[in-house]
Amino acid sequence: MLKIMDSILTRQLYNPRANLVLAGKYRAMLLMTLAVVLTAIGVRHVLNPCALVELAQANQLIKSGFYSGWQQGKLVVLMRHVERCDHSTNPCLAQSDGVTRKGQSVALAIGSSLRSMGVTDADIYNSPLRRTEQTASLVFNRTTPGQEWLANCRKSMLDDVVSHKRDQHNLILVTHSECISQVEESLNVPNAQTLDYGSSLILSVDPKDHTAQVVGQLDAQSWARVLANRP
Repeated sequence: MLKIMDSILTRQLYNPRANLVLAGKYRAMLLMTLAVVLTAIGVRHVLNPCALVELAQANQLIKSGFYSGWQQGKLVVLMRHVERCDHSTNPCLAQSDGVTRKGQSVALAIGSSLRSMGVTDADIYNSPLRRTEQTASLVFNRTTPGQEWLANCRKSMLDDVVSHKRDQHNLILVTHSECISQVEESLNVPNAQTLDYGSSLILSVDPKDHTAQVVGQLDAQSWARVLANRP
């Protein structure tokens, strides 16, 4: 039996017509396999879109439409408070439930860049907790209204953000990491990680249908680059 099988296989290998048939079959199999692989990649891309863009990298600030969105008053900045004293060994600025002196320096630097970008027409709110009150006061050099929904964030956090966004006015919210995470979850941000102290999630809100989409993120040190690269 083995000799018969070997004889048949040998004839097939040395038969040009048979080889063409086999080649056609293998080609069809390869094309089918390739189609399955490409489909799987496409589905994976849909289910797992690109990670959150770090806007300070390369030309992402321009590519993402950050500057034009800012000028048109379409952006929402969700900023996490700077370093909190009760979770740090650094000296407190004042009360133990506020921010540290290190956080103070970071907030002042953010404020210098943000105010140079222009926040006169922006709506600015903060959580009523002391660390967010102090952060907002340091960044904007003035007292801003406290909003309870920026501390006790719920599943409706994104709806609350959009409802407070006025057309042609940027919205800046000084809040907490868990509230920012709620927004990321609602917008299906993949592989979202907790933002560092003073970092911001940037959204764009369409003035027509008031839908929000993620523009990217900026860490605390990146605001100076935003100002330096402004067109």
